[in-house]
Amino acid sequence: MFKKIVMTCAATFVLANVGHAETFEVKMLNKGAEGTMVFEPAFVAAQPGDTITFLATDKGHNAETIQGMLPEGAEPFKSALGKEFSVILETEGLYGIKCTPHYALGMIALIQVGAATNLEDATAVKQKGKAKKRFPALFEQVTE
Repeated sequence: MFKKIVMTCAATFVLANVGHAETFEVKMLNKGAEGTMVFEPAFVAAQPGDTITFLATDKGHNAETIQGMLPEGAEPFKSALGKEFSVILETEGLYGIKCTPHYALGMIALIQVGAATNLEDATAVKQKGKAKKRFPALFEQVTE
């Protein structure tokens, strides 16, 4: 009887954790640890099916994908200004993210979902202003 209960509990634990997706919270900030106009964290390593929630910590920010910095087949997105926004990322690869009004001020993020399938394409995208200076440090965090 005890063996049957233990096996049932173990099977329930395994089934409950199969396909368990994580949720990552990214703050949109006027000022953070890395300076002004930042996403924190600016780099997220996720898996397919994970949710990224952009928190409207400070007003006037949004999250939008950067053209050319999406895995093939992934859908671009753009949130409303000053609103919390969640997206489930299913396609493996790198997702470049910007705050539309503060992109030139360097408000960018990089999300790696699974394998970095589009690393070459993502690094080839021309960036503006301070975004050009902030992306190299984010690309250094990418794993193969």
